[in-house]
Amino acid sequence: MEFKASAFWVRAPGSGEIRPVTVAPPAAGEVLVRTLHSGISRGTETLVFRGGVPESQYRAMRAPFQEGEFPGPVKYGYLNVGVVEEGPPDLRGRTVFCLYPHQTRYVVPAAAVTPVPDDVPPGRAVLAGTVETAVNALWDAAPLVGDRVAVVGAGMVGCCVARLLAGFPGVRVQLVDVDPARAAVAAALGVDFAPPERAAGECDLVVHASATEAGLARSLELLAVEGTVLELSWYGDRQVRVPLGEDFHSRRLVVRASQVGAVSPARRARRTFADRLALALRLLADPAFDALITGEYAFADLPRVLPRLAGGELSGLCLRIDYGPTRGRSEVDLPGG
Repeated sequence: MEFKASAFWVRAPGSGEIRPVTVAPPAAGEVLVRTLHSGISRGTETLVFRGGVPESQYRAMRAPFQEGEFPGPVKYGYLNVGVVEEGPPDLRGRTVFCLYPHQTRYVVPAAAVTPVPDDVPPGRAVLAGTVETAVNALWDAAPLVGDRVAVVGAGMVGCCVARLLAGFPGVRVQLVDVDPARAAVAAALGVDFAPPERAAGECDLVVHASATEAGLARSLELLAVEGTVLELSWYGDRQVRVPLGEDFHSRRLVVRASQVGAVSPARRARRTFADRLALALRLLADPAFDALITGEYAFADLPRVLPRLAGGELSGLCLRIDYGPTRGRSEVDLPGG
């Protein structure tokens, strides 16, 4: 018996809609998942929504279960938590995380879902993909005991990196952002906060996640001699100037890219994608991560939420989309609604 479902699509840059979907029953080795929550990956999804993926990056930017093509129509997203309704006995009834777009029900191979640990609330588990990015970044960066570290850009990824760094022995961690309201988030994550002009310098490592030229320039300024900027920002179709003059060479500074699409070379021989995601979910037992979920909206409101998020009318970190009987805020609660 086929199942009726609904999915969010970017119809064209700047415009989205919810479409009906027919879901086939799961075959052997597959699971039928009913979505409880999905999360909006703020930087990437707003870039996709506005049509900012460069043509040269269409293949690299594909989500695991994406349908359609950039710039649209395209079904895109990868932060999904649901309950397995049909499938292998060991998964039936389990809460799972999947790299799937915003859709009410879907069928995927059983290997594509990861059980959510019992001590991780489903609503927090939507952050798994972001924490996974932070894990990979720290595998790349390899901070040492006692390092002085700045995280420039207090978005979802930057905040996750800062929280994980807070657990490293003796490490000085400072979260840096132009928005003074992020000081409260930093406090909840157990790290220091500073605006860019007052950030502590002489850093061994700066993790840059602001996706701005100014943030990258300030990251270089904060480094000690022979320090490294780990670049997590993705700029899409924007051209970015990197200040490589003045004392960049004499101080022997490093700018290194990190991207979650491949397991860090530091762990690639011993960790799989599944291992990395399972670790991220275990780390989400930490209730401090709740500070990153700053808005809840109903699935039906996605066509109105994403334009306002992309246009800057909605602020905050992770916006969670709720699918159950309690469906988050209604349309009338949205700014301008």
